[in-house]
Amino acid sequence: MNINALPKYDMSDNPTHCCPRFNPQGWDEQELHFKNKLFLKATTRSLFHIPINMGSVFKKTFAAIDKEDARSCDQFIVLSYDPSAWKEEHYFAVTKEIPNQEMVHLTGDYLTKVFEGPYKNAPKWEKDMEAFIESKGEKAGKAYFFYTTCPRCAKYYGKNYMVGVSEIRH
Repeated sequence: MNINALPKYDMSDNPTHCCPRFNPQGWDEQELHFKNKLFLKATTRSLFHIPINMGSVFKKTFAAIDKEDARSCDQFIVLSYDPSAWKEEHYFAVTKEIPNQEMVHLTGDYLTKVFEGPYKNAPKWEKDMEAFIESKGEKAGKAYFFYTTCPRCAKYYGKNYMVGVSEIRH
C-alpha cells in the first residue's frame, strides 16, 4: 500500500444519514504506512473506559473539519486510543490543517485487523492484535481502534465492526 493511503471507505451506502454501512473488505490484515500523515486530535472523557461525551465531541470535531472542507470521504478514518480509564484520544484523518485545533502527524508502519461484536470486547481484541502482529514476526506498539459506526447505526445495520490498527515496532 502507498504511503499515507487507507483502504477505501464507501460513504455512499448511508441509509441512516449518520454513519455509512461499513464494508470490511480491504480492511482486514492490511499494512498501512504513514509518513507525517495529518490528523486532528480530539479528547473525550471516560468513566472506567466508557465514553461520556463522545457524541458531542465528534459532532463538534466533524463540524470544524467540514467548515474547512478537510474531510477526505474515500480516505476516512478516526483512530481512537484509550490511555486511561478517564480519557480517550481520537485522531481524525484530515486533508489540511484546521485552525484552532490540535494537529498531529503520525509516522510509522501499522497492521490492521477487523473485528465484529460489542465494544466491550475491545480489551480482548487488543490482545488478539498483539498476537496477530507477533505471528508476523513483529512487535506491537501503540494500538488504536477505528469505531466504524456509532452504537445506533451498528444496531440498525446488525453489525458492529471495529478495525484494530496497531503500530509495528521494528
